[in-house]
Amino acid sequence: MTRIAICGACGKMGRFINDVIKERNDCEVTAGIDKFGSAYDSFEVVKTPGEMKEKPDVIIDFSHPSALGELLSYALENNVPLVLATTGYNEQELAEIHKAAEQVPVFFTFNMTLGINLMAELAKTAAKVLGGQYDIEIIEKHHNQKIDAPSGTAIMLADAINSVLEPKYTYVYDRHSVRAKRTKTEIGMHAIRGGTIVGEHEILFAGRDEVISLKHEAHSKQVFAVGAVNAAVFLSGKEAGLYDMSDLLAEV
Repeated sequence: MTRIAICGACGKMGRFINDVIKERNDCEVTAGIDKFGSAYDSFEVVKTPGEMKEKPDVIIDFSHPSALGELLSYALENNVPLVLATTGYNEQELAEIHKAAEQVPVFFTFNMTLGINLMAELAKTAAKVLGGQYDIEIIEKHHNQKIDAPSGTAIMLADAINSVLEPKYTYVYDRHSVRAKRTKTEIGMHAIRGGTIVGEHEILFAGRDEVISLKHEAHSKQVFAVGAVNAAVFLSGKEAGLYDMSDLLAEV
């Protein structure tokens, strides 16, 4: 039984994670961490990790990048694995995550769904076969409240594709400002924001007289919660290191 603490427990994603865990028999919630909420289920909600009465096996963070410092300090002092599902980290924070992973297990990815990460693996296979002959474009759609563009997931997909290409491709985000024909060694990135779209990502491999498309649609934020809980159960008992969905998929 994996004992999980949820950071951001009172937010929408925290409640989704709690709902997912309640439906499983291989894990349980032992505590919630939330500076702006209070208890709403059988577990206690505290304001900081240090206030938890018992050490969890894993902490899932679905809160805000500002919580990272406290979480890393607690994890390092108590040897507790972390599943970091929050987005929007800056370069310094990403460096801190990588450094912490030298001492404790850390699971970090830009997208927690199994589907997106499988899509990334499929895109790598397609790029190995089609690279150099097909133009590659990535289109991502999100709700009108999302701040960053392109999404971290779109960049993750582009990086996955680029990892198998030689020479490496460049990313073009703003095509209307470039008055020139498309080059062969670029990946176009397009961001759409509107309504309540949870998340859609499509990769186009456009060749002569044919187009191959890989597409993923998230119809509910609960898919991210399912992925985060799967990651927590996977991470429990692992050695120190930085893990992502490719590691989890390798065990499926």
